[in-house]
Amino acid sequence: MAIYKDPGEGSTRVVEKVKRITQAAKAGHGGTLDPFSEGLLPVALGEGTKTSGLVLDGDKRYRGWVRFGRETDSGDLTGEVIREGDLPADESVIRAALPLFTGRIDQVPPLHSAIRVNGERAYHLARRGEVVEMAPRVVTVHDFTLVSYADGLAEVDVRCSKGTYMRALARDLGRHLGSAAHLERLVRTETLGFQLSEAVRLSELATKVAAGRLDDVLFPVDRVLAGIPALRLRAQAWRKVENGQSIWVEAEGLAGGPVRLMTPEGQFCAYGVLGDKVDLLGRRSVKPRRLFPTERGSDLQSHPNHSRSPSDVDHPGEEASGDS
Repeated sequence: MAIYKDPGEGSTRVVEKVKRITQAAKAGHGGTLDPFSEGLLPVALGEGTKTSGLVLDGDKRYRGWVRFGRETDSGDLTGEVIREGDLPADESVIRAALPLFTGRIDQVPPLHSAIRVNGERAYHLARRGEVVEMAPRVVTVHDFTLVSYADGLAEVDVRCSKGTYMRALARDLGRHLGSAAHLERLVRTETLGFQLSEAVRLSELATKVAAGRLDDVLFPVDRVLAGIPALRLRAQAWRKVENGQSIWVEAEGLAGGPVRLMTPEGQFCAYGVLGDKVDLLGRRSVKPRRLFPTERGSDLQSHPNHSRSPSDVDHPGEEASGDS
């Protein structure tokens, strides 16, 4: 499901509330939001938590409000002011600088972050007043757009890779312009294939559950894997996958790597890896890595969209199990 996290609340705390409201046995989120941030927080329930280690590398999109004139130690409005500077003259100055922060860039994470330094979270060190040198990391900023600028406040739209700190982007932009800056507000608008418009607040979730309408806010478990190619299996291949065995498939046009495996009826049943090696018959092996239930219950369920037809996959007489 897609939850709208309100500012001031930790991501883990939100997941705990979702778990309590839905009475789910297991729950987990699809990427932390800083407490001051708000917006889209995907939450997996039950069997959906099996996808958590498979999908956290996707791009994310944010709408941010950068306040020029003051830099804070945390990089957001909750921190102490450590630098001050003049405001940018106009929006043209800001627009001209944005290409310098687009593409693959070296970024120094904020000290107030969850990155581990010598085995300890950096924010713990910051709270104790310790001075720590944060090592730069390579991140990718795909798009960095200025939406508006007035009275020292710039609204920006950013699409970036995992690990990109919007607080660091605001800080570095301010320094580059000879000013100072911090994030006044941050909203995550896209992640893992979800849009902000699909998110529900905890109060709405509680209302849905009380009315017996939890399904209204649930998505198929493979929604977060939508960018991965799908293979629809014949019955014999599906039986082997159920037992955790590798299968051989005809997968012309697909590169080796992750694949979604679908039952003959088109239900998502497993996450697998398509091998690079081709046998004498032109087939490649698929090793199932995660199996998912296919009967609808309290857990998320897939549906048949975007799967290849059975004719694209292995024939019963042409299968062979083995390790890939």
